[in-house]
Amino acid sequence: MSTEAPVLEVPIPAVPPGQAVTWAGGVWSGLVLVLSLLAARAVFTAGPVRSLFGIVYVDSLGALMLVLIALVGLMATLYAGSYLRHEQKRGQVTALQHLHFFGWFHLFQITMIAAVVVENIGFIWVAVEATTLVSAVLVGFYNRRESLEAAWKYVILCSVGIAFAMLGVILLYTSGVHAGLDHREALNWTSLMAIAPNLNPAVVRMAFALALVGFGTKAGLAPMHTWLPDAHSQAPSPVSALLSGVLLNIALYAALRVELITRQASGAGFTGNLLLTFGLVSLGIAALFILVQRDLKRLLAYSSVEHMGLVCVAIGLGGPVGLSAAVLHMVCHSLVKPVLFFAAGNLGHRYHSYHMERIRGACRAMPLTGGLLIAGALAITGMPPTSLFLSEFGIVAAGFAAGRAWASVVVLLALAVAFAGLLLHVKEMALGEAPHGIQIGEGLDWRALPLLVPLALAVLLGIWMPPAVADALRQVAAMLGGGL
Repeated sequence: MSTEAPVLEVPIPAVPPGQAVTWAGGVWSGLVLVLSLLAARAVFTAGPVRSLFGIVYVDSLGALMLVLIALVGLMATLYAGSYLRHEQKRGQVTALQHLHFFGWFHLFQITMIAAVVVENIGFIWVAVEATTLVSAVLVGFYNRRESLEAAWKYVILCSVGIAFAMLGVILLYTSGVHAGLDHREALNWTSLMAIAPNLNPAVVRMAFALALVGFGTKAGLAPMHTWLPDAHSQAPSPVSALLSGVLLNIALYAALRVELITRQASGAGFTGNLLLTFGLVSLGIAALFILVQRDLKRLLAYSSVEHMGLVCVAIGLGGPVGLSAAVLHMVCHSLVKPVLFFAAGNLGHRYHSYHMERIRGACRAMPLTGGLLIAGALAITGMPPTSLFLSEFGIVAAGFAAGRAWASVVVLLALAVAFAGLLLHVKEMALGEAPHGIQIGEGLDWRALPLLVPLALAVLLGIWMPPAVADALRQVAAMLGGGL
């Protein structure tokens, strides 16, 4: 007779692989945000951090980018779980694709982090190119003809652009070596900044022009922006949020690293005029295209072109007001634009289309999503009391302060056109009666709650800015004004 005690078996519910990977992705993204905030705190309180034999270098500008990557990444991860489950129910995504999505998604996040934590400009170039290759897989995720075409267009145009940036990096290296730097340090940003007055001004100006065209292609600056509306319209909405909310800033970050060196070597006139020109062209073209859009995600894509143009205008105008406005604008655009893409994803699922003519009565059919769409549209167009109102006001004021009132007038006209166009489109989608056959009502998913936080932050920063945040933004603006 056996004397062994009976074993109590407790049934453990099986967790679907897609749900498990979503939870794991949320934990990973939360950890990345915590570590990014800790690194940013160290930088803003004690100065730049250097590690791994000098390979890793994070200053105030890099710390700000790091926090934005982590914050938008967490938002997109939280949203992606419910988004992909809905796609699976509709038969558009398989369980295996669900798993693959999160693998590529977090690899995309890692490549962006790599771009802002290295000092060597050559390594920055490699990381930016890596973001293209990884995110192209996500742009073509649905494996449809349109999405594959958008992915190839994205790869080809951004690779051509990044080739121009590579030529600029080579010119910087050559100039650094000729100025006396060891070849192992000739692309280190701090080393180039230290000897910038000894660099050949003509060579460095050419390097910056090439870098701005190259990295500006990735940042969505006109007229090199043509990949962006196609990629945003075909990518899954969580990917569009990362592309617009973070990746464009990262590409501009790479160009600004070269701009700071060029400004020290040859003065602010050349770089300021070039940034101002690209910024105004981008702003004007985007405002006009916003008026005639028919696809919701393409509308949001052109809005991103507009806001990248505004940032370039602000930095080109310079001065304490312009640079502070540029930094605040980058931050608040990264907070607001992902929320709009999440709302677009929800509307696309309910209406089975992103064509704005088919989306009507969103506030009645989906009250939470419709409300987010209206609130996000008001915020992204710079309605007070949002922080984007403050940054846009600062950009206009910077133009008058710099003696370039004509630039402020152009900015005001473009903002008015974009404001009218975007809000007109949103009004037609959000208000009125929903089409016959559209389900009325919207369940509240707890994953949607964190998505309200960035929108609330964008409003809060327009009313009251915590001293720690204000000090951090001042440090970044000061760095853009003087480098080290």
